[in-house]
Amino acid sequence: MKVKVLSKSGAETGREIDLSDDIFGVEPNDHAVYLTVKSYLAAQRQGTHKSKQKWEVARTTKKAFRQKGTGGARRGSMKSPLVKGGGRAFGPIPHSYDIKVNKKVKDIAKKSALTYKAKDGNLIIVEDFNIATPKTKDFAAFLKGLNIADTKSVVVLSGAEKNTLLSARNLATVSVTEVSSLNIYDIMNCKKLVLSETAVKSIESNYSNN
Repeated sequence: MKVKVLSKSGAETGREIDLSDDIFGVEPNDHAVYLTVKSYLAAQRQGTHKSKQKWEVARTTKKAFRQKGTGGARRGSMKSPLVKGGGRAFGPIPHSYDIKVNKKVKDIAKKSALTYKAKDGNLIIVEDFNIATPKTKDFAAFLKGLNIADTKSVVVLSGAEKNTLLSARNLATVSVTEVSSLNIYDIMNCKKLVLSETAVKSIESNYSNN
């Protein structure tokens, strides 16, 4: 598959890049995408929720009332879950929400996601660039040139400089990441995926043998 290479200003350069069919032209596996996205979202959960059990509540252990003759149930502690202010029965405890997904499945999912972007025409290839000084308006002008200023997008660079990351930080519709940090959720959750030429080469190099 051949895709036109655009300049930083969004103009055509007259060049095309030949995308690898092993990466951008595979048969998409929707189930692999589902499992990988589910695993990613599960990993974002902290799992630090906690409620106090009966033994953790700081309350008196004095017997509340006599054993018999009250017409009510026997109660030996005010820590009981049946009493207001008592512990909670079967409450949440800290635990991990991680879902294990094999590396090969993750690789198939990424290839499938990249294939969807390429086939749907939502993949944009640009020349390598970096922002010289951290200015939001410079990066906004870059997005406007690509006609994606108001479109949810992800820009993938190979070794993005700090100034480039800072320039895009305050823009709500775009996120900038490096090839090594690109994940399945970023790809599937955006409308337009923008790759630099070097980023394309890095992606093909990383997944060519998988």
